[in-house]
Amino acid sequence: MTTDDARWMDNALRLGRRALGTTAENPNVGCVIVKDGRLKGVGWTQPGGRPHAETQALAMAGEGARGATAYVTLEPCAHHGRTGPCAEALVKAGIARVVTAIEDPDPRVSGGGHAILRQAGIAVETGQGAEQARRDMAGFFTRILKGRPQVILKMAVSADHMISGGVGQRTAISGPEARARVHLLRAQCDAILVGMGTVLADDPELTCRLPGLESRSPKPFALSRTGRLPPASHLAQSGAEVLRASVPEVLAELAARGINRLMVEGGARVARSFLEAGMVDQFHLIRAKKSLGSGGVAVLAGLPLDQALQPFQMVEQERLGDDLLTVYETSQQESPSPVRRMGEGGRQAG
Repeated sequence: MTTDDARWMDNALRLGRRALGTTAENPNVGCVIVKDGRLKGVGWTQPGGRPHAETQALAMAGEGARGATAYVTLEPCAHHGRTGPCAEALVKAGIARVVTAIEDPDPRVSGGGHAILRQAGIAVETGQGAEQARRDMAGFFTRILKGRPQVILKMAVSADHMISGGVGQRTAISGPEARARVHLLRAQCDAILVGMGTVLADDPELTCRLPGLESRSPKPFALSRTGRLPPASHLAQSGAEVLRASVPEVLAELAARGINRLMVEGGARVARSFLEAGMVDQFHLIRAKKSLGSGGVAVLAGLPLDQALQPFQMVEQERLGDDLLTVYETSQQESPSPVRRMGEGGRQAG
């Protein structure tokens, strides 16, 4: 593969990231179609999972797709849904070469899309941009391979590792730049979850309030084994649902609903429960400069922050106004075998 291949795949990956949190049970795929060094078509998975990226890019390219190269961030689907497989659409359009980042782990695809292309005489190359594609589509891969959503834990802590000035107190920890980044992260997740303590103390809305992205708010959930949402609370008014189960059971249920990316925003006990269950894949930690004092609420309900971070490695760090955002991820491990039966909650064709 060439430098041009890397450049065009990078374009496709950026397109795919536009769809984070909007594709239902489908992966967030990007596609660009190029002929003689010129861009002919672009596409990314649309809200709800359809149309797929390839379908969009082919529609834009028209006859320009004949003899062209398609760069796709994930192996084109090979199974029939409401429309035919994307692999067959690429063949029909006369695509001459397909470059993909990674094979689709969905057992209904898993090499089948590449096989359709090769059987039609199309040159297929894979692996370009694979590492970034795995990170971008980690939600889909986690749901298919582990039977649960990717869990993204977000917490804002004071300099002395507190999340509130006191029990039941609503306390602003971070500044406007960090809060804007949190709202962007919400827009990139399918669902968001807090504990009942957070509901009672903060009465959060859990929406995305960035201009132009208001429609990208994630589905809200509250975790409680016994509680009910206060009728006048923002979450009750918006139709949030209370989940009454253990962390593994909750995650299995959300996966069955097609949730790929779950954002967990606290509070302390809920965050600790997810960490101790080993169910946090990404930890977005915002550190503020101010201290809250001995009367504050500890970040992880008694679990030392340094201890909680031991299974993670830092992958990103950024100064946001007076706050510091650090993103941690669990170490890469060998992917387990698929846990879903074929046709059960996987990628939808078409």
